[in-house]
Amino acid sequence: MPAPAHADEQAYADAPASAPADTQAHALAQTQRAVADRSLPGSEIAPGLHLIEHRLPWPVASVLPLGFDPRIAHARSADIVCFDTETTGLAGGTGTRAFMIGIAQWREDTLHIRQWFITQLQAERALLAAFAEVLNQSSVLVSYNGRSYDAPLLRTRFRLARMHEPLTDCAHVDLLHPTRRRYRGRWENCRLATIERRVLGVVREDDLPGSEAPAAWLRYLRGGCARDLARVAEHNRQDLASLAGLLLHLSGLSDGDASDVDPDAARAPASEPGA
Repeated sequence: MPAPAHADEQAYADAPASAPADTQAHALAQTQRAVADRSLPGSEIAPGLHLIEHRLPWPVASVLPLGFDPRIAHARSADIVCFDTETTGLAGGTGTRAFMIGIAQWREDTLHIRQWFITQLQAERALLAAFAEVLNQSSVLVSYNGRSYDAPLLRTRFRLARMHEPLTDCAHVDLLHPTRRRYRGRWENCRLATIERRVLGVVREDDLPGSEAPAAWLRYLRGGCARDLARVAEHNRQDLASLAGLLLHLSGLSDGDASDVDPDAARAPASEPGA
């Protein structure tokens, strides 16, 4: 059975040949926009695997104090890998997979953000391999609730794919816990979106809530518009920039300091797409 036509495509197909030229042109423009809506950000680097890159000018000290984490006293900024996933569901479990993995690393006074995402299930191994390639035993993972959600989910996906699981070899700093210790009861909650607004001065515009990411991805896989999938990528990019900013914020506070540092010192600059 032929696939049902998109509403805009159908409108153009239904426009009679004798219709006024401007009517036909409008229908054609609608059809072209519908086709353009399938376009994705970034570039395809393997079948079904896409990569988006951003480079933010962001000088940072070569070594960061991490006194807020009792297991890690300090870390080289070059070893830090902020990471965040977007997944096919929020409940976790073996049926849930990551369709997008984003990382942020400091490289020569620049925060290099890379986001890999898949547009077909067969590309999952390539996605996991791309993430694993950036990690080594000196890497320090930085996340927000990643110990409880992102890391276990990725470890499961690596095992199911029969691939070496690299996360266990890395130190892991979960910023949710020191953030809760410092700000619980001070703000309405400790969600990352709240902390970034209250502490880092970041206000998101046209943000797609993370809870809508699974539907956006599934909608695209079923032939739908790519607009919301692009918004998922922007949401993920901001999460990564906020992770970096929050890490610097917390590393600049002493154990006895109950006040905030200057938000401008931690705030990420506006992103610019990289090559």
